[in-house]
Amino acid sequence: MFLRGVRLFVCLTAILVLPVAAHGQDFGILESAETINKGNFKLRVSPPLIFGKNGEDDEPGISILAGYGFTSNFDIEGGATFLDGVTFWGANAEVWLVKERPVDFSVAGGFHHRTGDRTENLTGLDLTFLVSGHVTRRLELYGGLDIAFEGIGDATDFKTFHFVPGIEYRITDSLDLVAEAGLALNDDARHYIAGGLAFYIR
Repeated sequence: MFLRGVRLFVCLTAILVLPVAAHGQDFGILESAETINKGNFKLRVSPPLIFGKNGEDDEPGISILAGYGFTSNFDIEGGATFLDGVTFWGANAEVWLVKERPVDFSVAGGFHHRTGDRTENLTGLDLTFLVSGHVTRRLELYGGLDIAFEGIGDATDFKTFHFVPGIEYRITDSLDLVAEAGLALNDDARHYIAGGLAFYIR
């Protein structure tokens, strides 16, 4: 009964935040190309540090995401990132396209919205291409191209592009350590680093 209640809560949360997703400077990728196992829940806590540019201050924050595996190759994650004066709300859907090969490949897409007293209220689209492979039974390396289209329908719209290399290390069957560096590929993007823990309820 308890697990049914948790499942329902996560599913409803995912549905409610589905129209507002995020990856990249706001949430980070922080996962391999493998999706959440079918019927499993995921909770990830990951503090990012976004590096300032042209005299800007560095921005530490905290990200909290929850996800659910709907099939063996499809999941949805949603949550929030809190920075100083800026909050991102969002969710994304990921499809695992190539699996059980030397490398895995997935594509994720979604929407996000930012609010706060240090930003305009902007809504954006996100698209992430992700490749990963096992180095050992516990360790995976991944690399992603993360694209965000910020301010859809707004006169101040812009795009950010990041190349994101990272690692995912299985501490236990229910706990992973994740860490990555986001390398800005255009002027509107910012370099960042992020790491955290992903907990799975199986």
